[in-house]
Amino acid sequence: MNSKIAEYTETESRVYQRTLTFVYLKAVRDIVSARTTVFNSLTAGLYTEIDSEKPLTDAHIRLIEDRMREYVRADTPIVCKEVSRREVLELLEDENKGSREHLALLKYATDVSKVAVYELDGYHNFFFGDMFRNAGPLRLFALARYGNGVLLRYPHPANPGKLPDMPGDDKLYDAFEQGWAIARGLGLRYVGDLDEEIEQGFEGDIISLSERMHSAQIEDIAEQILSRKKRVILLAGPSSSGKTTTAKRFITELSKQGPEPLYLGTDDYFVEREESPIDENGERNYEGLGAIDRNLFTDNITSLLAGSETDLPIFDFLSGHKIFGRRVTKIEPGTPILIEGLHALNPEMTVGLTDDEKYKIYISPLTQINLDDHNRIPTTDLRLIRRMIRDHRTRGNSVEHTIRTWAKVRHGENIHIFPYYGAADAIFNSALLYELSALRRHAEGLLARVSREAPEYRDAARLLDFLRFFQKIDNEAAIPSDSVIREFIGGSSIV
Repeated sequence: MNSKIAEYTETESRVYQRTLTFVYLKAVRDIVSARTTVFNSLTAGLYTEIDSEKPLTDAHIRLIEDRMREYVRADTPIVCKEVSRREVLELLEDENKGSREHLALLKYATDVSKVAVYELDGYHNFFFGDMFRNAGPLRLFALARYGNGVLLRYPHPANPGKLPDMPGDDKLYDAFEQGWAIARGLGLRYVGDLDEEIEQGFEGDIISLSERMHSAQIEDIAEQILSRKKRVILLAGPSSSGKTTTAKRFITELSKQGPEPLYLGTDDYFVEREESPIDENGERNYEGLGAIDRNLFTDNITSLLAGSETDLPIFDFLSGHKIFGRRVTKIEPGTPILIEGLHALNPEMTVGLTDDEKYKIYISPLTQINLDDHNRIPTTDLRLIRRMIRDHRTRGNSVEHTIRTWAKVRHGENIHIFPYYGAADAIFNSALLYELSALRRHAEGLLARVSREAPEYRDAARLLDFLRFFQKIDNEAAIPSDSVIREFIGGSSIV
């Protein structure tokens, strides 16, 4: 596969990251011969940990980076071979001395007939997804010590010619670390662990544990809001994070110790459809801040906090217009307002309110388990699968439509959402340990219908192959009606 770093789509970014990770693992093996675990993507790169017998020094990290650059300068070939499940198990047993994570993953993935094994300078490894066929295109990267590990840095798709700045305080790292610690404590670090539990009939226990962890997060954050006496609660996150369900559950929890908060969704403040801004492609842009009637929103918040009767709009998505007169509201002194939406953390949405009045929550499904120690599960894939299931069920949208518009959604998130998560008072992790096993039942039929001739086929096939590593949870009776997953698969009692 060829690469042009100047034309850097999200798909190309994935290929770049995957190839860079492979070269990194080979370099670590060359320099310190240590076990390396790839965790997840942070704002400045991919977080990894190297389990070296001796302390890993800055000199070691420089040597690893230098070795990577040697492979890049030499344009070292990367050979891909599709082999049967049995063959790759035998190869990896010999190469990695029985890597438990690889073996467990493939043991239960009985629907997977062939997998891709890559080879670089005598080093073999199983990787899920495409790579470059040589190391030469990996022109921009760097290693940096970070947290308890090493950050493998690479450019973002939006700015392919520059490495992102290192964060001063990465709240995402802390949130991921909490999730990893919980998963480790439950013995569910990898998909093979999850598959084994489901195979043995323990899916009900996993569902119950996962849902209790969500409830505990909600209780802890609600306690902070109450103890700080915050009046305006802002909840924002990228598409398909489960914002609506989580907002309603916060309202229920906060109501146990005080007045029931008033719920406001920023989707009700869309401008009239014919007034929606036009993007650079001549299409309506519903993701940007310009699609929100901020003047009306600010006036409504000011009026409510002053104790005045306020006519709140309801946006009719069929007609594309706001409806008034159906939600005339007045709140009592001290009643909180919970505001949920893509742009809720953007300070331009709450002009006139001080930070002392606000409590800001960022929500995203931060995956706690990986396929194995080298193949991570991107949060964006989880959100995309959630969205295609929900949009097909509630809006009749095809998988092709969801995949086709996903790049635009992600572009809007990079501009309007991700820059503001660092200002959040709390990060709510809406991922559930079991959810991809539950989502598989709903997603695989939709993905299998995508025609080979469709431009979206490649992404659909990749997601379908990915889901086949998960044992299916067919009996959904154990999933509570107030679970965030119900927002996507149906059966929610609160959305």
